[in-house]
Amino acid sequence: MTKITTILLDCDNTLVLSEELAFEACAELSNEILEKQGISDRYTGPSLLKSFVGQNFRGMMTSLCKKYNFTLTPEEFDSYVDRELGKVIETLEKKAQPCPGVMDELEKLHGLQKMHAEKKYLMAVVSSSALSRVQASIKKVGMDKYFDPGHVFSAATSLDRPTSKPDPAIYLHACKVLGKSTSECVAVEDSRSGATAAKNAKIPLIGYVGPYEGAEQDEMYNMLKNDCGAIYVMRHWNEFETALKTVEDAVA
Repeated sequence: MTKITTILLDCDNTLVLSEELAFEACAELSNEILEKQGISDRYTGPSLLKSFVGQNFRGMMTSLCKKYNFTLTPEEFDSYVDRELGKVIETLEKKAQPCPGVMDELEKLHGLQKMHAEKKYLMAVVSSSALSRVQASIKKVGMDKYFDPGHVFSAATSLDRPTSKPDPAIYLHACKVLGKSTSECVAVEDSRSGATAAKNAKIPLIGYVGPYEGAEQDEMYNMLKNDCGAIYVMRHWNEFETALKTVEDAVA
């Protein structure tokens, strides 16, 4: 009989509403680049996300160069990449908010650790983002108290060779460090890349679509459920107890 002992949580838009803020910071730097090139177009966070979805900041800059037919030196590229992380962290430290309802669920889980040995869950954060960005996010919203510093994992920072989701490397690394088998863990993810990473690591999955709206929420719900094999998909964190029980029943 398999027992779930460990909850592995994505950070961006799963624990903390950070994605739009990150793109807001990227938009500021992108607009600075365009201004220096004498180009009048400007981006907002949402328009940048729509135009360059799925790309990291270096990829966005490469796409900007191609779209507007200009070049940046390798030194300029590296300088902007370094500044981007700092700018994102600065924005998160000012504006980041927890996903609705997540603090209540983390507090309940934290309480179980103190009160009920048979219902004690180890909790960890498993993210593709840089460790400094993840730490800034969870500290700003006051949830760092729920996670041991050694239980916050970053695909960009924790691995010997940075390997982002959907590669399962960061999940497998986290399980190894925590001393847990993948079958006794459950992952909580909001995106295709993160859910695919959990699926490829053979970790039972809870999907979360709270940050999405309207038709997009329904599309993400179906994708996480049907394409990525989520055992349960939450629209709000107040469903977490039901989601966790559903997973535990499914793997028992």
